Amino acid sequence: MTEATEQLFSYGTLQLPAVQVATFGRTLDGNADSLPGYRLAQLAIQDPAVVATSGKTHHPIVTPSDVPGDAVEGAVFAITPAELAHADAYEVDDYRRDRVVLASGLHAWAYVDARHAPAGTTKD
Repeated sequence: MTEATEQLFSYGTLQLPAVQVATFGRTLDGNADSLPGYRLAQLAIQDPAVVATSGKTHHPIVTPSDVPGDAVEGAVFAITPAELAHADAYEVDDYRRDRVVLASGLHAWAYVDARHAPAGTTKD
């Protein structure tokens, strides 16, 4: 197996063993962590394949927050680059994969609300 060189933070369905097996072909071992500066919302999922895999019509989604102390709890998983591509294929277009810094200081990928500008950008 290729080395697990990527870190993926999950706060939602990618933590579910059935979703992990369907997406990665295995269950993942993760560590609890949190994503500071974000808040949790719910997203209605329109893709029937994603609903079938997760068993849920609404998935959590994170958006940036200006409220001090806001953070989203979840888990961080070490995965391979190929598994990261599988995670990209699982997520619907409402999500965008961004590089984030977790409360632990670990740099990881996280799927965030694609309707918000990426971190470090401003609207003109």
